[in-house]
Amino acid sequence: MARIVVVGSVASDEVVRLTERCREGAHLNGVPGETRLGGGGANSAVALAAAGHHVTLVTAVGEDETGQWQVDQLDAAGVDVSAIRRVAGPSTRSILLIDPAGERTIVNLGRVQEPEPPRRLLDLSADLIYVRTRSTTLAPLLADMVGRQPIIAHIPPMMAGIFPAHVVVASASDLDADALADPMAAARVVAGPSLEWMVLTRGEAGAEAFGPRHLTQAAVAVAAVDTTGAGDAFAAGLCHALSGGDKMPAALAQAVRWGAAKVAQEGSALTGESVRRVLSA
Repeated sequence: MARIVVVGSVASDEVVRLTERCREGAHLNGVPGETRLGGGGANSAVALAAAGHHVTLVTAVGEDETGQWQVDQLDAAGVDVSAIRRVAGPSTRSILLIDPAGERTIVNLGRVQEPEPPRRLLDLSADLIYVRTRSTTLAPLLADMVGRQPIIAHIPPMMAGIFPAHVVVASASDLDADALADPMAAARVVAGPSLEWMVLTRGEAGAEAFGPRHLTQAAVAVAAVDTTGAGDAFAAGLCHALSGGDKMPAALAQAVRWGAAKVAQEGSALTGESVRRVLSA
């Protein structure tokens, strides 16, 4: 299996299960649920570790009990936690509202910020790097690494040159009309001349990829249980396939299956059982 480095967030997701659909301006009722590991970086790292990869997560947590809990949860899931830094202040927490149809709404309660770019990234051996962060400090590091191994980056943010990468992944719901009109051009602004593919997820409409040719992949029909982390699972499936040598058509199909598997189960990340099921299908 591959050595994969994930750069991204880790959070504690405090679940509230709504008894009705989340609506703007409504007075809603909910039932407190569990606290579970979350964050885009952690969700993808846990799924990739379950698939057998050696996954190192580059992130930061606070110097509090929540941060230690997050590190312990990642370690128990098989993620290499040696590149996680403890920083002053509280760890990242989120309120996660899940409605009866499995749709989620996330309320971030602050984010941990490293004071300096994570230069330790340059010292890590990797067959592939996946970037899932809103940090604006990574460009010089990624520019130094983009000639050495494949880099996949999730957007937004959409700043020019922020993520030198070969593949950019985005959800259509996160992009404005101008970016959706020409996804490859929008991704090239972010990733620069190294860009080869722009991958766009469209929820129940499946996914598509723009690059040397235009690819489409239909969604997998599943009963929605919890949509939290579906995009993170999709990205993990894409990383798994591309790190194994698959070309984009097969990788896109694999990513859609991973995303669908996440929607069909509880939790913020794919479980080991779900990963084994999708790999054996």
